[in-house]
Amino acid sequence: MEGFAWFMHKYVMHGFGWFLHKSHHEPRHGRFEWNDLYAVIFAAPAIYFMWLGSPEYNYIFFAGCGITLYGLCYFLFHDILVHRRMNHHVRPGNRYMQRIIRAHKIHHKNMRKENGKAFGFLFALPEYDVKRTDE
Repeated sequence: MEGFAWFMHKYVMHGFGWFLHKSHHEPRHGRFEWNDLYAVIFAAPAIYFMWLGSPEYNYIFFAGCGITLYGLCYFLFHDILVHRRMNHHVRPGNRYMQRIIRAHKIHHKNMRKENGKAFGFLFALPEYDVKRTDE
């Protein structure tokens, strides 16, 4: 799922879908941004797969469940933890979570469609590790 999300982020959201995703790289005014429509766009096949596969609960049903679970993780980590779209006081102590957050902040340093970095979200390369002074 993460590979598909990376591809969609790099080539669709930062490609022909930039007209929606651009709002995510700009200061937000209000509760929602145009980029939020991607949640609806990606939920549509998940709902369809769960509906299509529900009579037998076959692999199509579980593919829809997997897409939904990834979407939930993405919402919790990306929208709530990283972008703080809901108030909380959580500061991740886990190094991997810090790496994900740092990679995403590096992604947002570029406010343009082109020349982006770190397009994944639930996976981040070790190059984005937060360096600790106690090591």
